[in-house]
Amino acid sequence: MDLAHVEELRVELDAGEAEAITLAIELDADLVLIDDHRGRIAASRLGLEITGILGIILVAKHRELIPAIKPIVDALIKQANFYMGSQLYAEILQSADE
Repeated sequence: MDLAHVEELRVELDAGEAEAITLAIELDADLVLIDDHRGRIAASRLGLEITGILGIILVAKHRELIPAIKPIVDALIKQANFYMGSQLYAEILQSADE
């Protein structure tokens, strides 16, 4: 891993996001999974395609791998202290037809 690039990104990001972005660039990844707002901005600025946990859950629902997203999203909020605004919450449920 290009540690110099990781350190460059560490100026604005946490270690996890900096390493994920650097690895995605090195592997020429199709997609990078990042939920942190600053990390998403940096990844996008570097030309990476991004998604977050909500995007993964939504794809799983659309592919019928899970029956519903609401219980999972609610558990993320309550058990993992995952933050999302009420508008995003409503939008993600609407996107899943829930």
